[in-house]
Amino acid sequence: MSSRHHIDDFMRGRIIGKIEEGRKITHVAREFDIAHSVVSRLWKSFKTTGMCSRRHGGGRVRSTTPAEDRYIVLSAKRNRRTTAQQEANQFLAASGKQISRKTVARRLRGGGLYAHRPVVCVPLTRQHRPARLQWCREHHNWTEQDWACVLFSDESRFSLSSDCRRQLIWRESGTASRPENIQEKNRYPTCSIMVWAGIMINGRTRLHVVANGTMTGQRYIDEVLIPHVRLFRGAVGDKFVFMDDNATCHRTLAVQDCLDSEGIQRLVWPAVLQI
Repeated sequence: MSSRHHIDDFMRGRIIGKIEEGRKITHVAREFDIAHSVVSRLWKSFKTTGMCSRRHGGGRVRSTTPAEDRYIVLSAKRNRRTTAQQEANQFLAASGKQISRKTVARRLRGGGLYAHRPVVCVPLTRQHRPARLQWCREHHNWTEQDWACVLFSDESRFSLSSDCRRQLIWRESGTASRPENIQEKNRYPTCSIMVWAGIMINGRTRLHVVANGTMTGQRYIDEVLIPHVRLFRGAVGDKFVFMDDNATCHRTLAVQDCLDSEGIQRLVWPAVLQI
């Protein structure tokens, strides 16, 4: 929706002067590039009141003061998961003044806070952070051709129950990854299914559903390495590199022996928190 622009008093005086000279409203509207209806209303108002200046309306009185606006924004920053209605109830208890949730939402938007879903991530320990930083420094010189030979793989467990993540938080734009705006999640619901897949720059594997139980070292060999990873190793050649994380089922001796026997090179991966 375009913003509404009012004609200043100087322009109003020029328009009235042109019409008093005998110019037609249509010609004046075209000359000043203003809608015909605007010029017509201005001329009718001048003939009725004898004034060409715009009368400024008082408008609706704001229900909150600037200090109260700052209080609302500060309360939302202290508890970013509170809803607008809860903020309104808290404001009523603190000030004795009743405001609507829409008023709270407007004040928060005025303070730069908007409702967003929180970023969900796995928490890292103090040991994990330097390990990941070191890994990034060791691989920052890799070219696109180097990465094109890497098959990135992982399995993920998907919840079969409803998880719409309808809980929102109040945060500023561009601050999604700040600690106060992140929701940590360490485990999945019991009703779930595990799926494995791998991707490369120019290709991907087929999805593999790990049915009836969890992934073990032997199942990892029989269901993933032999039918999927070995095929990509043969297609890429000696430069092929396989990436998987440090899950227990990936790091068994049997898995390492299988990779060695197939001539599959592994990409060293920094330790991550297992879930």
